[in-house]
Amino acid sequence: MSATGVGPVAGPSGLRADTLPKFVVERTRANPRRPAMREREKGIWREYTRGDVLDRVGAIALGLAALGLKRGDKVAVISGNRPEAVWTIYATQVAGGVPVPVYQDAIAKEVQFVVDHSEARFVLAEDQEQVDKLLEARGGLPRVERVFFDDPKGLRHYARGWLEPLTDLMARGREAARRFPGLFDELVAAGRSDDVALISYTSGTTGLPKGAMLTHANMIIGARQFLERERVDEGDELVSSLPLAWLGETAWSIALAGVRGLVVNFPEKPETVLPNLREIGPHVVLAPPRIWENSHSEILVRIEDSTWLKRWIFRHFMPIGEEVARRKMEGRPIPRSLRLRWLIGELLLYAPLRDQRGARRMRYAFTGGAPLAPEIILFYRGIGVNLKQIYGQTENCAFCCGQSDDAVKLGTVGRPYPGVELRLTDEGEIVTRGRTVFAGYYKNPEATRGAVRDGWLHSGDAGLLDPDGHLVVVDRLKDVTRLADGTTLAPQFLENKLKFSPYIREAMVVGQGRPFVAAMINIDMANVGKWAERRNLPYTTYADLAQKPEVYDLVLREVERANRDLPEPTRIRRYLLLPKELDPDDEEITRTRKLRRGVIAERYAPFIDAFYDGRTEVGVATRITYEDGRTATIHATVAIRAVGEATGSGSVSARA
Repeated sequence: MSATGVGPVAGPSGLRADTLPKFVVERTRANPRRPAMREREKGIWREYTRGDVLDRVGAIALGLAALGLKRGDKVAVISGNRPEAVWTIYATQVAGGVPVPVYQDAIAKEVQFVVDHSEARFVLAEDQEQVDKLLEARGGLPRVERVFFDDPKGLRHYARGWLEPLTDLMARGREAARRFPGLFDELVAAGRSDDVALISYTSGTTGLPKGAMLTHANMIIGARQFLERERVDEGDELVSSLPLAWLGETAWSIALAGVRGLVVNFPEKPETVLPNLREIGPHVVLAPPRIWENSHSEILVRIEDSTWLKRWIFRHFMPIGEEVARRKMEGRPIPRSLRLRWLIGELLLYAPLRDQRGARRMRYAFTGGAPLAPEIILFYRGIGVNLKQIYGQTENCAFCCGQSDDAVKLGTVGRPYPGVELRLTDEGEIVTRGRTVFAGYYKNPEATRGAVRDGWLHSGDAGLLDPDGHLVVVDRLKDVTRLADGTTLAPQFLENKLKFSPYIREAMVVGQGRPFVAAMINIDMANVGKWAERRNLPYTTYADLAQKPEVYDLVLREVERANRDLPEPTRIRRYLLLPKELDPDDEEITRTRKLRRGVIAERYAPFIDAFYDGRTEVGVATRITYEDGRTATIHATVAIRAVGEATGSGSVSARA
């Protein structure tokens, strides 16, 4: 029995696992010494068994109960990927409360909105940075009674009372366990499948974020439907590195891990995810497109910086790997000569690349949250990574459609998971129905009625079904538009083709009601910077580098590549390189890096107008926000390039 009294025999006999904490209890009771979590800290991996995890969950849960947490009360969690954050989420559910994850890179104003809108009584703040945001927003957080911090570094002289170490909360919980030895069991048993397990706030591409209420049944059924198609075994290793406020991560590292009994690994920090992956060797990985895009770009840049022999091996064997992958996906035979060349490529290229990417044991790799270019999926499958696209929304627990191993079709997101009904409306909107559809938006019945009609969840995405029943997601329905001549334009499709380039980080395509398509492009500072250094091209800032004529020439080749297999009317005719990166702090993109098209179109209206009035350069003043909250104004003269024409030059200055 643990110090909290909630060891492996906690919970009444025959407990039926209809909530996520009950799964944790049952898994622990069955085998308390099996690993449950690992965290890398200061270069050392620390392991927590299932018994260790349940001990911490119990201490936090009873501590919250001792402070008067009632059923339905909210606890906000502002933290990176750490065991303490996951313990707090489970513990809040045990105590009958509702956890509300918040993006850890959100600015104080965004934190205030989510914490106050959710009516959170308590908050877990990971460290000084998160505590400072809450102190800055404290005047707008009248309902918050206590803030618990995990990492005490820098907080030694902060006033206590409203602030309290998480260790003190756990000590309070252990004292409650000694006084009321059966309380934890009672709290766990009181949970019901239709209780709200989590409030996940949407990214808010067109307005304020909405709090999607997901029940235990939603999340458990979503995990089970996923497991009916994918072979994920108890004890498999996964990595938790994406924001816990993103429903894909909580569905992955909390719901799926809890239901199946997986080992959750927490990298030391975002910058060390790749080397930590190599140490873990995970069996399953979930990452949004930007992770795969960045990794793909890094591989290409490293190849360009390598020896001539390594470049030759890559350029010779990569097409062979992709051809074998394509034949496997299409069910076509692989000729003996091609198989032999592939075996040589496996020895010289594919296996070393998988090992370098931490994929030596990887059975499945998934991407979701936004479309990923088919070329990138083919690239990874070409080196032997079983990368597959999944599709879903926060409102249906992320697991809606997915590609099965024997039916991966590029350009699609696969078929609906078992238990999910899917159809297209007359307007081409994707709608779904099933037991994973959420309980509604918190304090927003009007938005709920707009999202769920007659039991069908309206995704807002435009799509089509191919002859084999695979779903093709075209774009956001509201973003599918037409050029002046009536040609249909799906901006996201073109943007993904551009982002296949290692030198393009972000892009926004415009053309609604206009005679042709144009693009505003963010260069990838790291990769273009390396490219410039190899050519002894001097630069000072992002803005300076982006406006170099040589960089315009570099990006021109990437635009022409993207244009190559597009229908003539939808090819990009003009482009420019933005003088600053699109930034969530400037409200130009969401925390999940989705474009806020309305904001961008308004802020960069002079650029868009200049595309169509024949100008070769345009001046603009735009605001940037630094990490410490300071702002400055960028005054830029930006070149506009017509595809196939000579570059212009531009100059940029910044004034605070």
